[in-house]
Amino acid sequence: MNDDISKRRLGRGLAALIGEMDQPAPVGEGRSTVSADRMVPIEFVSRNPKNPRRYFDEAVLQELAGSIRQHGIVQPVVVRTRDRDRFEIIAGERRWRAAQLAGLVEIPVIVRDVDDRTALELAIVENVQRADLNPLEEALGYEQLIAEHGYTQNDLGEIIGKSRSHVANSLRLLKLPDQVRNMLADGSLSAGHARALVPTSDPVALARVITSKGMSVRDAERLAQNDIKAQNAPAPDAASAASMKDSDTLALERSLSDRLGLSVTINHKGAGGQLRIAYKTLEQLEEICRLLEAAR
Repeated sequence: MNDDISKRRLGRGLAALIGEMDQPAPVGEGRSTVSADRMVPIEFVSRNPKNPRRYFDEAVLQELAGSIRQHGIVQPVVVRTRDRDRFEIIAGERRWRAAQLAGLVEIPVIVRDVDDRTALELAIVENVQRADLNPLEEALGYEQLIAEHGYTQNDLGEIIGKSRSHVANSLRLLKLPDQVRNMLADGSLSAGHARALVPTSDPVALARVITSKGMSVRDAERLAQNDIKAQNAPAPDAASAASMKDSDTLALERSLSDRLGLSVTINHKGAGGQLRIAYKTLEQLEEICRLLEAAR
């Protein structure tokens, strides 16, 4: 119970801190509405290796770098102290990367003294609230918090301001094979498309169909439902299998059965197939062997 209370308090504290970090930036003045603690050499700042965000669009970075050259960094980068005069990014890695492209030698930072756990939480919450993560990155971030810090889905929902079902649906994406996860990460599939594929028999094949045909999420859901129904359909019994055979095959089965006095089944598969003769006694087996020997 105490752990639940402390997590709720931490969630409110994180939300408040993120709100402070996420103030809207002014246009055209080159200043932030959140004042920087200091200016530091850009080479003294390093990325957080546990930042859930893995993908940075190069075109967006170049566009931001052009803005930074003209106006400077409007929103300071939030960091924590790692060693003497060395800092690790908590929030703002995209601004830091763009600043390097823009050739800045110093960047404005806000220093927060937080532990590894809080730094990870802040990185995930900040990215989620800014919608900077693709669906796969978001799911991996949630999984990391659950695995490393024992958060429940309800805890995460409270901290990030989303429903428990949103968190649960995000985590379901991690059940998909790597090929589909890569399509989700690069934007070929949306989270809605990908969620529909989780319970299907061959998510990779269905994902290719969806992307090649440009299907909507609704169409993808129908495709997935058809696959699931096919998985759950009962196997055809002997009568239904027989009804699928052509008339020549059925006639040949009857003819052989009449000649042998035994049950004969023929199953075609492509150019080949199987001929099955069912016997009930050893005498019937011996008669089959005698007939085969006589036919040599």
